[in-house]
Amino acid sequence: MPFSLPKTVTQENALQLEKEGLSNLLNLRAIDCSSLKDFDSTVLTVLLAWQKRLQADGHCLTIEYAPEKLKVLASVYGISALLGF
Repeated sequence: MPFSLPKTVTQENALQLEKEGLSNLLNLRAIDCSSLKDFDSTVLTVLLAWQKRLQADGHCLTIEYAPEKLKVLASVYGISALLGF
């Protein structure tokens, strides 16, 4: 079962979301972004932190249902390939 991102990921909730995800590493192998509607670049920070932790444990992160805006944002920051877009 994938770990689902909430509708909103901004500076206000990114740190808490990152901690929640890190405490659920087994569920982090797949991230469901289908609910994600309102976000800023902090969502990229969260996803990269999770990916780094999983890679350290020999696993990889799969991002499912990424909205186009998230893909564009990752491209602007030059990290599309890191996130598998």
